[in-house]
Amino acid sequence: MDHSHHPLLVELSYGLAFMTGVLGSGHCLGMCGGLVSGFFMKLGTRTFAPYLAYHLTRVGVYALIGLVAAALGTVLLQTGSFGKLQGLLQIVAGLLVILLGLDLLGVSPWRNSLGFAPIAWLRRQFLAATSRGVLPGAIIGGAINGLMPCSMTMAMAVKATTAPSVLEGGLLMLAFGAGTLPSMLSASFLFGRLGVRTRGWLLKGAALFVIVLGIATVWQGIRYYLVMQRLLG
Repeated sequence: MDHSHHPLLVELSYGLAFMTGVLGSGHCLGMCGGLVSGFFMKLGTRTFAPYLAYHLTRVGVYALIGLVAAALGTVLLQTGSFGKLQGLLQIVAGLLVILLGLDLLGVSPWRNSLGFAPIAWLRRQFLAATSRGVLPGAIIGGAINGLMPCSMTMAMAVKATTAPSVLEGGLLMLAFGAGTLPSMLSASFLFGRLGVRTRGWLLKGAALFVIVLGIATVWQGIRYYLVMQRLLG
C-alpha cells in the first residue's frame, strides 16, 4: 500500500500551499501591487467587479497550471517503471521546491529564471488588455498575471507534479491562489502601506513554508521508493 499519499500528508500539503500564499502576499504586493494598481488606473474602473474578476481569473489560471503539472507528472510516470520512478519524481520535485524556496530567501546557488510563457509576450498582452474593455480587460489581465514568473508559483507547480491525481494537483494550486486573494484583492488600498521590512519578513515566512513543503515531498518520495524497492527488489 502507498502511504506516501496519506490523507494527513495531502492535507498538510494543502495547508502549506495556502499559508505560502498568505505569507507570500507581502511579496506579491511588493512585486505586483504597483503593477495591479497601475493596470486598474489605466483600465479606468472604480467598481469592485473587475477587481474580483481579475483575481478570480488569476487564481483560476493557477488551478489550471496545477492540473497541467499533475497531468505531466502522470505522463512521466507512465513512460517508465511506475513503482520506483514515482518515488524518484517526488524526490527530484521536492529538491527543486527546496531550491525555489532558497531562491526566495536569496541564498540559493541556482536563481530561478523560469516562467510559464515568454516574459516579453506576457508584458505585451498585459499592456494591451486595458484596451479590451473593463470586464474583458480585467479577465485577460488576471490570466496574464497568473502566468508571470514567480518562484512561489513555480514551486507550487513543481509540487503539483507529484499530486496523487490530476484533480488534487489543481486543488493544491487553488489552495495557494486562495491564500493570495485577501491582500491582492486589496492591493489598491494596501500598496505602499506595507513597508519594505514587513514585506521582507512575510517573504521569508513564505519561503520557509515552501522549503518545508519541499522537505515533506522529498520525505514522501524516499518512503515510497524504499517501499517499492522492497516489493520489487
